[in-house]
Amino acid sequence: MKRFIVTLLAFLALGLVLAACATPPKEDMDKALDAVFRAESDPDAVAYAPLLLVRARDALTRMQSEADAKNYDAAKQFAAEAINNAERAISDGRTAAARARDEASRLLAALPDNLAETSNTVNAVEGLPGLDELSGEVELARETYDNAQQHFEEENYIDAISNAETVRSLLSDVNTRVNGEIVSRKK
Repeated sequence: MKRFIVTLLAFLALGLVLAACATPPKEDMDKALDAVFRAESDPDAVAYAPLLLVRARDALTRMQSEADAKNYDAAKQFAAEAINNAERAISDGRTAAARARDEASRLLAALPDNLAETSNTVNAVEGLPGLDELSGEVELARETYDNAQQHFEEENYIDAISNAETVRSLLSDVNTRVNGEIVSRKK
């Protein structure tokens, strides 16, 4: 009788183990859905880590496919992958946003002096033939700088950097044209 009870308990334990393996990893799947939702709701993750978000969504899709096919171990692995990618998207997004903020700040800090210097140079050569439209280009650079500042204040660092680089390019072009005209007149 004692042997029968031990055998029965062993079968019951085995049955519990098999039953546990035969159910979807609901808790893991819910955590994965939540993690991906949080990442998709994080503006830094969306702007700066879109590939990780794609991987997280892909892992969710594969997780659900495996769960539907009753491959629960694989579903659990894809849930873990989705969570990992979502969390990395948030972390990498924050890091990239901080880097972009610093880069935009650095670029914007240098531009007022560059604008003033180029404006003074254009005023000094005002009236020379072939350089008439340079005042308009300096004004365009000022407007673009104002747009960059606005983007920076809105924490849209990608566009702030893009506008700041455009300003640098415009000012460089103006200065190159002025220098070229001065050199050609000295010959």
